[in-house]
Amino acid sequence: MPFFQTSDGVNLHYLDEGTGTPIIALPGLTRNAADFDHVAPHLTGRLIRPDYRGRGQSDWADHSTYTVPQEARDILELMGHLKLEKAALLGTSRGGIIAMMLAATAHDRLLGVALNDIGPVIEEAGLDVIMDYIGHNPAQKTYQEAAEARAKLWTDFTDVPMERWLAEVRGQYRETEQGLVIRYDPKLRDAMIAASASPTPDLWPLFDALVGLPLALIRGANSDLLSAQTAEAMRARRPDMICANIPGRGHVPFLDEPQALDALRQWQENYA
Repeated sequence: MPFFQTSDGVNLHYLDEGTGTPIIALPGLTRNAADFDHVAPHLTGRLIRPDYRGRGQSDWADHSTYTVPQEARDILELMGHLKLEKAALLGTSRGGIIAMMLAATAHDRLLGVALNDIGPVIEEAGLDVIMDYIGHNPAQKTYQEAAEARAKLWTDFTDVPMERWLAEVRGQYRETEQGLVIRYDPKLRDAMIAASASPTPDLWPLFDALVGLPLALIRGANSDLLSAQTAEAMRARRPDMICANIPGRGHVPFLDEPQALDALRQWQENYA
């Protein structure tokens, strides 16, 4: 199982599959490499899926290092470890913010960026949902119970088979005799609380740093984190941006929906 050690001594896990042009898939805030299980079979090239520090199978670290700048540095160090001069980035939610940060700080290392339900304006309603659950184990005790709860409560998602919900909860929790346990450091909550104590940064300069890079935006039509208005403003700044609005999906699309796959295919053709 591949790991590498960061410059501050944290062992980070990653998956490295396939050959050809590398894509680094950056998961959501509390998620891990399993975030991309559904889309992985559809992507061409070499797919690299890291677990951030404190998530998945990576080491837990000082929670003060659970920040976008540090996580962006970790990705650059992973690229160095793998001897990658350049890579495309597919970023889901938090992963998309990291991708934009890398566009601003290491533009010449990127081949292109695809953003999954994230942009430079993050809606408070979506953040409130995240803060409600982050750092807490779910009330459900088994995978089956958690999958059934999602099917009932996640009304922003429609036409999702139970098998998909089961795959999702297996990727995000461990089933133990005591119940389900989150697959990340609970102190990630403390990191988010600390970040929220500072003024909200203007992320538009990070989005503008994507200039010159093949760009795609995939948005859940029912997303509470990325508004339709922000998506339109992004497109106004980047008329060449490939866009897909996924019906029956909230935050975040699974990425194997037909519209998402079409957008990703076009995006890959643009940087290949």
